Amino acid sequence: MTQGIEEQHAETGRKYFVNVEGREYEWPKETITVPEIRNLGTLPPDQPVIEEQPDGSERQLREDEVVHLKPGHRYGRAPKYKRG
Repeated sequence: MTQGIEEQHAETGRKYFVNVEGREYEWPKETITVPEIRNLGTLPPDQPVIEEQPDGSERQLREDEVVHLKPGHRYGRAPKYKRG
């Protein structure tokens, strides 16, 4: 019997990636918090975390904000994060 698509995804698992200051990190779940971004990229706690959109616009993330990630590598398309 063949497996359904949902079962195949559950077995292979989805991979998420977060780009912090030009370095890509693998992340195990579909959400990441600002403190987790800060910790992952070793960003200092006294500086804001900035989200860079693919169109070049930027916005400062709230310290309690949760970011929803899309699975897979997103070279040149996914938001990037950096210190403010």
